[in-house]
Amino acid sequence: MIVKLHLQQEDEALDYTAKPGDTYEDALLSFGINPDTVLIFFQGVSIPQDKIIEEDAVKIISTCTRG
Repeated sequence: MIVKLHLQQEDEALDYTAKPGDTYEDALLSFGINPDTVLIFFQGVSIPQDKIIEEDAVKIISTCTRG
């Protein structure tokens, strides 16, 4: 299954190929994103980083600055 991660602040989308049992934490870490620094939303509802990937696209919003 492919899930599209829309990074709001970077205005970028990343495709992650999820294996059965993969979580959003797995996806974020694969791109070098610390899961503790972002919020994940699906259709406007926050979802936990340890949720198994079932959605086809989510929005990722950073909760901290990188500067």
